[in-house]
Amino acid sequence: MDRITLRGIRAYGRHGADPGERNRAQCLEIEVCCELDASGARASDDLAATLDYAALHRRIVALVAEESYALLERLAQRLLDLCFEDRRVCEATVRIEKPGLLDGATPGVTCSQRR
Repeated sequence: MDRITLRGIRAYGRHGADPGERNRAQCLEIEVCCELDASGARASDDLAATLDYAALHRRIVALVAEESYALLERLAQRLLDLCFEDRRVCEATVRIEKPGLLDGATPGVTCSQRR
């Protein structure tokens, strides 16, 4: 099994359960890890044979900006849904953090799913 990871994604969106959190966009730090069989890409050097991480990155940033949820767990599920749109992905993990939200502390969630 192969793993494609996107670390250090900074996306801005209106997400949060506390009063005022959804009034303005805030920075979220996101990491996505997708497991799939990329042996075809390793053999062929063909982007079509693997997950296009640049396209996934664009879709993640757009989803975070366009949708709004009270809970990071719900947002994580939506990001997992994006990962699984590629039928080759058999497992994915999403980590979302809100840096510096709690007097310097960084709350976050990590959610995983298998096909």
